[in-house]
Amino acid sequence: MEYLDSLTGFRLDGRRPNDMRQIRGEIGVVAKADGSALFEMGNTKVIAAVYGPREVQNKSQQINNQALVRCEYSMANFSTGDRARRPKGDRRSTEISLVIRQTMEACILTHLMPRSQIDIFVQVLQADGGTRSACINAATLALADAGVPMCDIVTSCSAGYLSSTPLLDLNYIEDSAGGPDVTVGILAKMDKVTLLQVYFRSGLDS
Repeated sequence: MEYLDSLTGFRLDGRRPNDMRQIRGEIGVVAKADGSALFEMGNTKVIAAVYGPREVQNKSQQINNQALVRCEYSMANFSTGDRARRPKGDRRSTEISLVIRQTMEACILTHLMPRSQIDIFVQVLQADGGTRSACINAATLALADAGVPMCDIVTSCSAGYLSSTPLLDLNYIEDSAGGPDVTVGILAKMDKVTLLQVYFRSGLDS
């Protein structure tokens, strides 16, 4: 399958190799959350909700000199259409939850909120590639909406390599082709990389 038109240089969805998909963000979408956001990257749609800072529910997990940050990632039953869906709590979901938490901890000023807890819930509503980046972007917006102190805003995007060409912001068809891809998270104002993951895989819903 050709992922890049040899004559025009365009991808299957009409983008050039270095073009991102259209992005859209909206905050305040979950009424009872302290902060929330809906984020779209092309046809990938993610919702994030933040609760806290609040009292630590399990006192054994309380940290005296900083806030406890927790994150839960999941995919809605209908998010992938006919593609195989992984159950909640599977190994990949646990790994992505950890990645999002660690990425957010790099920007949250946890030392300003000792002995408190911040919960981040992220759910993929529609998956069409780049879900990891979309989740990070949604979580960042939700934290900002909640007024959680941060040193900077995290932005994330993926890139891959297909047909001997580097491609920015892979959709599902490109992502599932089996070529290498990288997901990057950046603290833009501080000019620091907070996430860098490289994958060699095929057929995943990320």
